[in-house]
Amino acid sequence: MINSYDFDDADKLRESVREALPAMVELVDRAKERDVEVVFVNDNYGAWHQGRTELVEQTLAGEYADLVEPIAPADDVSFVVKARHSIFYETPLEYLLRQDDIQRLILIGQVTEQCILYSALDAYIRHFSVHVPPDAVAHIHPDLAEAALKMMEINMAADLTAAAELLSG
Repeated sequence: MINSYDFDDADKLRESVREALPAMVELVDRAKERDVEVVFVNDNYGAWHQGRTELVEQTLAGEYADLVEPIAPADDVSFVVKARHSIFYETPLEYLLRQDDIQRLILIGQVTEQCILYSALDAYIRHFSVHVPPDAVAHIHPDLAEAALKMMEINMAADLTAAAELLSG
């Protein structure tokens, strides 16, 4: 979600992010209120010298800060840098989750038909319970996103409960 949105098809993604962002923010806020572990996993776009602070500062100074500011990770939230589509590929995320005996993952963010799909598959094969609230993920291609959600539900036993129903009560 820490993104400058300056690439091909970014206009499609920005539109979808604007729709999904309120549900994402609400879910992260509810997680924090209930002391549920929140972990941000974000691309660094090849800028290996940058960490959370630099990525957030750079995007908040950009044209689409309104898409970053509401969801930007606080300093007390775990932050993992990834280089590829999956949140697990060559990152310490699985180790971090296993250390805290976390078995259930709620995946939110972008892009449904890319990073969310590949991360859900990697979580599933690692025996995590996967939840993907369709209203809290953003896409570039609606038809591919719909197919990806269906694949996650059927092939990965992903729970597609809406964000408002997760961590409620």
